[in-house]
Amino acid sequence: MIQAAAEFIKSRIKVTPRVGIVLGSGLGAFADEVEDAVSISYSEIPGWPQSTAVGHAGKLVIGMVAGVPVAVMAGRAHLYEGYTQAQATFGVRVLKRVGAEAMIFTNAAGGINLNYGQGALVLISDHINLQGSNPLIGPNDESFGPRFPDMSEAYSKAYRAVARECAAAIGISLQEGVYAALTGPSYETPAEIRYLRAIGADLVGMSTVPEVIVANHASMKVLAISCVTNMAAGVLDQKIDHEEVLETGLRVRGAFVQLLKAVLPRM
Repeated sequence: MIQAAAEFIKSRIKVTPRVGIVLGSGLGAFADEVEDAVSISYSEIPGWPQSTAVGHAGKLVIGMVAGVPVAVMAGRAHLYEGYTQAQATFGVRVLKRVGAEAMIFTNAAGGINLNYGQGALVLISDHINLQGSNPLIGPNDESFGPRFPDMSEAYSKAYRAVARECAAAIGISLQEGVYAALTGPSYETPAEIRYLRAIGADLVGMSTVPEVIVANHASMKVLAISCVTNMAAGVLDQKIDHEEVLETGLRVRGAFVQLLKAVLPRM
């Protein structure tokens, strides 16, 4: 099914994407920046899982951004929607088959690190997988990568250095931290956030890690950026709701778009 999806996409596009970009909750507006765009609804692509989460448009947009051919996934599939690990990472494998050599993952995350504020952009330097599974469980597809892929540099040091340089040049504050992935869909409890802080997590979310594992398995270099759309449970004396997540994503759109446009030509 992966090959069938890749062949379908190839039949519709004008350029071969070099970089794949996955847009998280509230960050989907970046897809509007793609020039000479070909937009394909996920429902048209064989085997591609549908996005049901609010804030995920559910389309693949292929074209040019800052002179770089890109494939932008406006929306992803999450485990909490009932999808399997294979389905949640389907898009990354398809983009590899279509021609992408690198991936940029973005997400909305809860801030655990007390130095972060709402709306902060944070480079992911490493992750902690607490989703209870791994997308590589089962027979290994050697055409993508080895049975036991190395994850010691899951997030490219070179790409992170480029992102820091670009952020400094355009005056955007960019921090760095460790992302913990849980399944959701319930937000974490204050006790769980204290636990995550104790084991070294700076951010928490419900996505990204399975995709990053699959990208590394397929020898794709990875850059990942979180938008701290809310402070995690117990950090502030207030409830967490998804509307706040989407609103914060819209508020940081300008800085987010600027940063990606600066980084892309150097990947």
